[in-house]
Amino acid sequence: MSLTTNKYVNEWVKEITELVKPDSVVWIDGSEEQLEALRAQAVSTGELIKLNEEKLPGCYLHRTAIDDVARVEDRTFICAPTKEEAGATNNWMDPAEMYAKLRKLYDGSMKGRTMYVLPFSMGVVGSPFAKAGIEITDSIYVVLNMKIMTRIGKAVLDNLGDSADFVHGLHSRATMNPEERYIVQFPQDNTIWSINSGYGGNVLLGKKCFALRIASYQGRNEGWMAEHMLILGVKAPNGEKKYIAAAFPSACGKTNLAMLIPPKEYVEKGYEVECVGDDIAWLRVGDDGRLWAINPEAGFFGVAPGTNMKSNPNALRTCLQDTIFTNVVHNTEDNTVWWEGLDKNPPKNAINWKGEKWDCESGEKGAHPNSRFTAPASKCPCISPEFESPKGVPISAIVFGGRRAKTAPLVYQSFDWNHGVFVGSAMASETTAAAAGAVGVVRRDPMAMLPFCGYNMGDYFNHWIEMGKKITKKPKIFNTNWFRTDSNGKFLWPGFGDNLRVLEWILKRCDDEIGADETAIGYVPKAEDINREGIEDEVTMDILRDILSVDAGLWKEDAANLEEFYAKIQSVGNRMPKEMYDQLEGLKSRLG
Repeated sequence: MSLTTNKYVNEWVKEITELVKPDSVVWIDGSEEQLEALRAQAVSTGELIKLNEEKLPGCYLHRTAIDDVARVEDRTFICAPTKEEAGATNNWMDPAEMYAKLRKLYDGSMKGRTMYVLPFSMGVVGSPFAKAGIEITDSIYVVLNMKIMTRIGKAVLDNLGDSADFVHGLHSRATMNPEERYIVQFPQDNTIWSINSGYGGNVLLGKKCFALRIASYQGRNEGWMAEHMLILGVKAPNGEKKYIAAAFPSACGKTNLAMLIPPKEYVEKGYEVECVGDDIAWLRVGDDGRLWAINPEAGFFGVAPGTNMKSNPNALRTCLQDTIFTNVVHNTEDNTVWWEGLDKNPPKNAINWKGEKWDCESGEKGAHPNSRFTAPASKCPCISPEFESPKGVPISAIVFGGRRAKTAPLVYQSFDWNHGVFVGSAMASETTAAAAGAVGVVRRDPMAMLPFCGYNMGDYFNHWIEMGKKITKKPKIFNTNWFRTDSNGKFLWPGFGDNLRVLEWILKRCDDEIGADETAIGYVPKAEDINREGIEDEVTMDILRDILSVDAGLWKEDAANLEEFYAKIQSVGNRMPKEMYDQLEGLKSRLG
């Protein structure tokens, strides 16, 4: 029985019910009674394993199919009306053709199953930032994860009222055939269809599918921005708080920065760091002319391996209760979980992520490298008091980051907004020994949005430029690189909590409290202006000068590589803004 009188919702649910033909339909009202019944049902079928209630209260373990463990970018499509609108960096198919293909796969896909109708809100219900969605799914795992990651239930429908402005999300596990696995966004229709997957990144439709791919398109049309950015607050000893939004490609320390623990020298002075969000930011221009941001999510979908009390104690503490673990090791001796990098005490006689008996001495990894924890943000020890604020937080600085062994300095500031957009467009990481393929290959990932932009990347850069014209009190834009190495490949900057030393310089620059050296690429700190108190032996002045240096030869190579990347974007739709080419020519000219 429907929870709403909204005709747009009810007609759409009826249409999908007729297509997928479930045995029964359950509307998710968000009540704890209903959710607890679903948890019990999932445990009874083996979809979830209830973990040790004393050590991990409210926590469960889930295993995906072994061929369904990550986002599938080659099966992810942006079905805009024309290929030009989707651009060169997205997979595209004509919407009518894709709908026809998918309808055949969805036809009867929920026979013998229950269809769950899940209303959810990205952002606090009722916030001017918030957007509503409804996900139809045949997976209890999806319902329970979406409960953690978003705000769900009848309150969302009540707030939606009679409006037709909601995202239509359809997910079915169907046959789980990887050859027929699709994650498809139809931006003009406010629609997401996902089939034949059970992995979170492909099926929790509020996450990348809605909060970035669909929302980036909505934001362009409505004059706001959906970005792949963490949001953190830095509270100075005088009590003043400033907020930073930062974008990093994968494996560049994004979650660690979002939940940063200050070095003891900073703690003693009274510095505090608060997490507003670890992954996604929605940004709007406020009445005061500043850029304001919310985290549209309610939880963290974090990578488990490598998370420990040294690398990210706040993340680890967050997932000690009310968390769903996916594809980690099941320690059957005390009914807890384990993963590589958690500690140096791997369990004996455990069950690995595939559900097989596992011993740490086997030489095989017990947890999948992309195994996950879905944890409520409210449990994070450093969650910001502004986390539930409907109006969000004002952004003082935007930070772009990458992983470069030699090219980018530790930190530099853009000359102005458009130059900052250029800096974001040039974001890149180099492949490491851990990645497949050659070492040192530059992978461009502008604004960390390459897999997540719901329209042509040239139009996306232009939207950033247009937003700059609307923001009267613009955040300053910076680039960071924690990964400069010496000739032996050893990292020269300690990273982790010590990154606050760089954030301190950034915030001082935002307040015009401190000078900088003008270089060909932007404003670089004077070495003496980076606080080394407590790390003087590890980071000498010579080392600091080295990691702040700008090698013109390397930057000329980088400019040539970037020009090739721009040409790829330009190849479909011819939509790269002239401003980006002007910035590129300006860089080349300054480099001589």
